[in-house]
Amino acid sequence: MKGSVKDRRTEHPAAGLHTELQGRLDYKTYLRLDQLLSAQEPLSSPPHHDELLFIVQHQTAELWFKLEIHELHGAIAALQRSEAQPCYKILARVSTIQSQLMNQWGVLETLTPSEYVQFRHVLGPASGIQSFQHRIIEFMLGNKDPQMLAVFEHDPQAYAQVKAAFEAPSLYDEYLRFLARSGLAIPREVLERDVTTRHQRHAAIVATIKQVYQAPRTYWDAYELAEKLVDLDEAYALWRYRHLKVVSR
Repeated sequence: MKGSVKDRRTEHPAAGLHTELQGRLDYKTYLRLDQLLSAQEPLSSPPHHDELLFIVQHQTAELWFKLEIHELHGAIAALQRSEAQPCYKILARVSTIQSQLMNQWGVLETLTPSEYVQFRHVLGPASGIQSFQHRIIEFMLGNKDPQMLAVFEHDPQAYAQVKAAFEAPSLYDEYLRFLARSGLAIPREVLERDVTTRHQRHAAIVATIKQVYQAPRTYWDAYELAEKLVDLDEAYALWRYRHLKVVSR
């Protein structure tokens, strides 16, 4: 039979592809691959074979950080609108991003300390602690440390973004505000706290979360969001631990 499934299976993979692309958007242009693939410039001279691995490892991490920040902003905005369900998928995605970031340390672990030291000198004072996107994520997740702002004072653009994240309510702050709007007991001093400081354990919050977990069907949105936050916390902690183990080598 003409056009059968069997016929289509035997077609050449290029059959039906757009080949008249002159003046039209193509894959390379859409992804700006010329700019992306020209951004890896080893500083060692002659270029050390493993420096490209080091650069790609950290550039890909920064791309994942960019997406994570985008997703966290989306989750926070949804919570501010009291829309819990969109957050389920968003926070699950952020946790998956963290898992991806953790897994990619396995590639860098193929770089031995003796190989790394052969080009480490070209990095000068550059260090991963200077990642402004990572610091934004830390602040968005509530790990506020004012001393870390000084790391970015030399870069006005990065400093402005990091400072904005530092001064904004964290994801957890917005979760507690969501609980309060849902009728759950959240003390006013918690809702009106200085968001540039870290959260401290509060007996009333513990009691409210316990109430949610004892009746998940009654407080489903609050419960499911709490579970997603726990998943994210675990994924982030695993990534940090894997990072520590890689660096300690």
